[in-house]
Amino acid sequence: MSKPGAKTVKVEVERLVQHTTYRRYVRRSKTFMAHDEREACGIGDKVEIVETRPLSARKRWRVKQIIARAESGAAPIAAPLAGEAGE
Repeated sequence: MSKPGAKTVKVEVERLVQHTTYRRYVRRSKTFMAHDEREACGIGDKVEIVETRPLSARKRWRVKQIIARAESGAAPIAAPLAGEAGE
């Protein structure tokens, strides 16, 4: 994860896909621009994102919760961010 601007984070999602011809697993990644209202996320944090209405030209996701901080490989943060009590 990186920080491109105010209240915005760039989240990279990595997945394994099987190659059609060689049947080996290949790592694929995609980046999403997500809205971080409280600016609580830091570089390297693991976050959960959810789809939302378009917030800007490329931003269609928002940060639901921070799963793990980059500085400490400690236990995940279980409390959701503000405004997530009903979901």
